[in-house]
Amino acid sequence: MGKFAWQDGVAFLAGLVALVAPELWADDAGKQPLMVLGALLALAGLYALLGAGGPTPWTTTAFALLVFVSPWAFSFAGEAAAAWTAWIAGGIAAIVGIWGATQSGGGLTRTGGGRTTTA
Repeated sequence: MGKFAWQDGVAFLAGLVALVAPELWADDAGKQPLMVLGALLALAGLYALLGAGGPTPWTTTAFALLVFVSPWAFSFAGEAAAAWTAWIAGGIAAIVGIWGATQSGGGLTRTGGGRTTTA
């Protein structure tokens, strides 16, 4: 197994938070978009953690940005719990993802067990 990238762990945990948090609220504000986008972010992070040849750091960052903008895109920005969950989970994952993608050379291909590599 290759080098562990903590950025992938952050993406996985942020996705889990976005996936599980709507079940903890009394209302259903933003439940469906957060659960779907959180699942996509968690899966992208998990695939990267496992070293599977799958999403690049930029793909994971794109999912994180979708989580971040979801309160405005799906009109639940007025619901404090849902909106703040999306902004915090998506924002942290996006910042870490951008930082990790630029540190890894910014390539668009992934090799198993490591960060993105360029030719």
